[in-house]
Amino acid sequence: MINAITSQTQLPQKSVVNTIKLLNEDCSIPFISRYRKELTGNLDEVQIAEIVKLKEEFEALEKRKITILKALEEQEVLTAELEKKIEEATNLIALEDLYLPFKKKRKTKADTARENGLEPLAKILMAQTRCMSSSEISALASKYVKGEINSEDEALEGARHIMAEWINERTDIRNMLRKQLERFSAISTKVVKKMTDDAVPAEWREKAQKFRDYFDWSESLNRIPSHRLLAILRATSEGFIRVKIEIDDEKAVSRIADRIIKTNDAASQQIKLAINDSYKRLLFPALSNEALSAAKAKADGTAINVFAKNLKQLLLGSPLGEKRVLAIDPGFRTGCKVVCLDAQGGLEHNETIYPHAPKNDTKGAIKKISSLADAHKIEAIAIGNGTASRETEQFIKHIQFKNPVQVFVVSEAGASIYSASKIARDEFPQYDVTVRGAVSIGRRLQDPLAELVKIDAKSIGVGQYQHDVDQTKLKSALDTTVELCVNAVGVNINTASVPLLSYVSGIGPKLAENIVNYREENGAFLSREAIKNVPRLGGKAFEQAAGFLRIKNAENKLDDSSVHPESYAVVSKMAKDENVKISELIGNKTLLQQINLEKYTSEKIGLPTLKDIIDELEKPGLDIREEAKVFTFNQNIKTITDLQAGQLLPGIVNNITNFGCFVDIGIKESGLIHVSNLADKFVSDVNEHVHLHQQIIVKVLDVDVDRKRIQLKLHK
Repeated sequence: MINAITSQTQLPQKSVVNTIKLLNEDCSIPFISRYRKELTGNLDEVQIAEIVKLKEEFEALEKRKITILKALEEQEVLTAELEKKIEEATNLIALEDLYLPFKKKRKTKADTARENGLEPLAKILMAQTRCMSSSEISALASKYVKGEINSEDEALEGARHIMAEWINERTDIRNMLRKQLERFSAISTKVVKKMTDDAVPAEWREKAQKFRDYFDWSESLNRIPSHRLLAILRATSEGFIRVKIEIDDEKAVSRIADRIIKTNDAASQQIKLAINDSYKRLLFPALSNEALSAAKAKADGTAINVFAKNLKQLLLGSPLGEKRVLAIDPGFRTGCKVVCLDAQGGLEHNETIYPHAPKNDTKGAIKKISSLADAHKIEAIAIGNGTASRETEQFIKHIQFKNPVQVFVVSEAGASIYSASKIARDEFPQYDVTVRGAVSIGRRLQDPLAELVKIDAKSIGVGQYQHDVDQTKLKSALDTTVELCVNAVGVNINTASVPLLSYVSGIGPKLAENIVNYREENGAFLSREAIKNVPRLGGKAFEQAAGFLRIKNAENKLDDSSVHPESYAVVSKMAKDENVKISELIGNKTLLQQINLEKYTSEKIGLPTLKDIIDELEKPGLDIREEAKVFTFNQNIKTITDLQAGQLLPGIVNNITNFGCFVDIGIKESGLIHVSNLADKFVSDVNEHVHLHQQIIVKVLDVDVDRKRIQLKLHK
C-alpha cells in the first residue's frame, strides 16, 4: 500500500506512512492537516484526502483479490502461476481479466459446444501446427458429427464459438482493444424519433428541445467535456436519443488477427471467422461499455469536483454575524411570510403580510414591517430570492425606518427541503413549513455555514447533473467538503446545532446530540475541559474535536482560539518567558514576532505547529470568511424581454461549471458567461476568475427569449 500510494502521489514515503498510521487510528482529515503537521511533513487536506482515496482503492483491490483466490481454490483451478499474477495485479481491470475465464456466468454458446465434445476440434484448429486444406478441415470436422451435432458446418460453428471465447479471455487482446478505444473511439448519437414526425406528441417534442444539439452528434470519447457527456447520457436515459461507441472495426479485427493467425490456410479462415464473432459478440460490446463507463466515471469525477468547489465557496459565504434579522419569504397570492430572529437566530415573532397583488395591502404591510423593525431592534432584513423577490425588495426599500437597516437578497436554494425536514420539525414543531422556510432564509444571512449544513448538499443546487453522477462518490466528496469547511471556521459549542456539531472532527451525529442534550441540562460550557463531561465523549473524541470547538468569553482565552489544548502548556511557557500573562500575549503582534520558536520545539511540537500557534495568537478566533455586503440589481430589468445586447448589468455568480458560470441578474433566468467570455486569454479554471456569490458587472451579448437563454461577458 505504501509503495503504491507513494508512487502515485510522489509524496515522501515518511509522510505517507505517518498519515496512514494516523488514519488507522481514526484521526480525521481536518485534525491531521491542522495538528499533526510534524508527522505528515506539513501535508494539506487535499493531499491527505488523496491518500485516503488511494488507501480505500488499495484496500478494495486487496479485498477483491481475497474473494477471487477463494473462489478459484473452491473450483480447484488455482495454480501457483495464476496466484502470483493475481497477487501482483495493480488494478481491478487487470484482476477481473485474470478471473474472467473462471468466472461463473450464464451458459454460453461455447459451453454448449464443449458439452457436444467440440473442444478438441477447436484446439486443433487454434494450434495451427501445420497447413490444412479445406478437404482436411472437412474430414476432421466429420469426426465430430454425432449426438446434437448434425453436420460438419455445425461442428465447425461450435468450435468457432469455443475459439471466440478463448480470444475474448486473452488479456493481451483485451488490453490492446482498450488502448484502441481509449485513443480512437468516438461517441455518436441519433435522435430516437424524427422531430418532424406528426406522430410525435408535442409534449415529447418540447422536452426533447433542450437536447436538440445531440440529435445528430459525434465526438472523440476521450476529449468530450464532462458536462456534454453527462447531458448526452441523461438524454439517452430519458429516451430522446440513442448513443453508440465507435472505432475502426476493420483495423481492430486486423490487430487481433495479427496476434493469433500464423498460417494462411483453411484453418486460419475458421480462426478469422471466430475472431470476427468474438469481436462483434463478446469483445467490443463489453469493452465499449467499459470505455463508456470509464468516461462516465471521469466525467463524474470532474462534475463532483466542480460541485465540491462550489459547495465550499457557498458554505464559506459571507456571514452577517450575530445581528437581529427580519426575514421574508416572498409571495404574491399567499403573501409574504415574515419572521423576526434574535442575534443567535432564535425565532421571536412570525406573521404574514400582503403587499402585492391580489390583496395589495401595501400600507398595512409597511406599517407592520416598520413596527416589527422597531419592536425587535432589527439591524438587517433578509429577502428570499424566489417568486416576488424583486417586488418585495422594492417594497422594503421604500420604507423609512427609524434606525439604519441593511437589506439583503438571500438564496432560497434548498430552503423548502430544510423546512420539510426532520431537523426543521424538531426545531420548530409548532410551526408550519412556511415559517420554517423564512427562518432558514434569515439564518442563512446570519451564518450561511451553520444553516446550510442542515440541508442535503445535493439540494442546494450548486452544480450540474448532480443526480446523474455516482451518488456514493458525490455524497462522500460533499460530506468531506462540509467537514473541512466547518472545521476551518470553527464552531461555537454553546450555540451550534446538532447538524453543525456532527461535522466537527471526531464528533459525529450521536455525540453531537449528547453535547446539545448536556448543554440544555447543565447550561453553557465554561471551558474546553468541561466538554469531557459529555456522556460517551472519550479522550480520542476530545483530542480530535477540542481545537475546532470554541468557548466564547471563557476564563482561559485560548478556549476561544484554534490553539489545541495539548499546546496550552507551550503558550503558558512563552508567556512566562516573556514575563506577561497569556491574555497580554494574545493580540500583541510585536511581542509574538520576537519569540524564538526554536526554543520551544520538542519531539511532539515542531516549527509548523508553533508558527500556527503564533498566527492564531495574533488574531485569535478570526473568522476566515468575508463580511456580508449589500447588493442591488438594475431596477429597470424585470424580465428577460427587458434585456438588450450591449447592456452592462450588476449580477451575482450563482453557479460555476467547467464551461463557465451562471449569473443572477435579478430576473427569473440566470445568464451564462461561457468560459470563452471570462477573459481575453485561455481560461483553464473558471474558479481563477470568479467565485460563487461574487458581485460582478456583466455585459449582455445575446438573448434567446424562446429558449430562455442569456449569453453574458464578464466586464472588467
